[in-house]
Amino acid sequence: MEDKHDVTAMSILVVEDSRTQAELLRHMLETEGYDVALAADGIEAIRRIGTGRPDIVLTDVMMPGMDGYELCRRIKENFPDIPVILVTNLYDPADVMRGLASGADSFIVKPVDPGHVRSQIDAVLRTREMPDPDGSPAGLEVPFSGSTYTIAAGRRKILNTLLSTYTVAVTKNAELQEAQEQLHSLNDQLREAVEDLSRSNESLAAENQERRRVEKALADANRKLQLMASITRHDLLNQLSALGGYLDLGRTLREREPANAWHHVESAGEMVNRISNTLRFTAEYQKVGATSPLWQEVRTLVDRSKKYVSVGTVTLENAVPAGVEIYADPLIEKVFSNLIENALRYGEKVTTITFSLKREGDAYVILCEDDGAGIPPDEKEKIFSYAHGMNTGLGLFLAREILAITGITIRETGETGRGARFELLCPVEVIRAGGQHTE
Repeated sequence: MEDKHDVTAMSILVVEDSRTQAELLRHMLETEGYDVALAADGIEAIRRIGTGRPDIVLTDVMMPGMDGYELCRRIKENFPDIPVILVTNLYDPADVMRGLASGADSFIVKPVDPGHVRSQIDAVLRTREMPDPDGSPAGLEVPFSGSTYTIAAGRRKILNTLLSTYTVAVTKNAELQEAQEQLHSLNDQLREAVEDLSRSNESLAAENQERRRVEKALADANRKLQLMASITRHDLLNQLSALGGYLDLGRTLREREPANAWHHVESAGEMVNRISNTLRFTAEYQKVGATSPLWQEVRTLVDRSKKYVSVGTVTLENAVPAGVEIYADPLIEKVFSNLIENALRYGEKVTTITFSLKREGDAYVILCEDDGAGIPPDEKEKIFSYAHGMNTGLGLFLAREILAITGITIRETGETGRGARFELLCPVEVIRAGGQHTE
């Protein structure tokens, strides 16, 4: 009860030109039970002290006109028994020297901490009740940082001032270390977040690239299906028209020229076969691009293609390295079977069919070679055409369409009499080894 009474009876003058800071200090001190008065500048503070002396003065250092140091000097000259505590940012050690030279009893550092304010007021008041062993020492000139300061304070006051500033320095250093640790932790978290974001971006970029590739392949396939629908519709109409013409001629000549009439009927039968072949081709072609392209192992594709054909005594050599994958329409398996079937049907003297892989510039080439009769120079491009395929089979035409979905091209480069040689030219982005592009 006695301590509370003493605190309540104690008056403090706060000198602060910032109304916000003044009210903040007033609130802190009144919460502790002090009687608080405010002054907006040094002149008003001197006037208030003259009319009603406070027990202690807290003054801001940075004020217009009369700063806190000058105010402190004037208070000590006229009212030496009133303790003065300077409220400062304490950015420079010279601030301590200026405070001692002005006669300040202690420091409070901004931003103001209520606990520190209370402890400094208590320390100053206790010191006031204890006489300094040096009495009133003569001024001591102290050179520091290019200036000379006259310090008239006793050892106790100097020690208390230094301890107060040291306490603040230790506290700020601890706060700084904690802030640095938090910063390091945040930096680590940020680094991990950046790494995660980088991995996500890479994954997203790969997914986007794959999606664009699939979308392009499907769009190309859709355009080709529309084109083929138009072509086959035109062919079917022509073939039906020819069929009707042969049947009309057969009916017309059946009594007058029965032999010739049967000839036209036979021609109509051949036309029916052509119509049937066209419809079967349409059924096969509509499968091209119907599903998304995917990565498939080339060696496995070659091995599986044998189930579609019977090679008999012909040797099928698969020299494609294991682990090499190609990005293509799922129907690419039939491309390899068509190449095998083409060699067996037209190679005449074929004994060996070989599949292999080689690099050619920036592309990779899958080879299908045989030791048969070969293909004449004027037939090398025709064999891939739709018109040619209607007579000899549409396997090679379909093969080119299937491969083109992912940008793969096919050509024939063999020599007549020494065998056929089909080359599948694969851009680097559609072929890879062991899950990695073969660049």
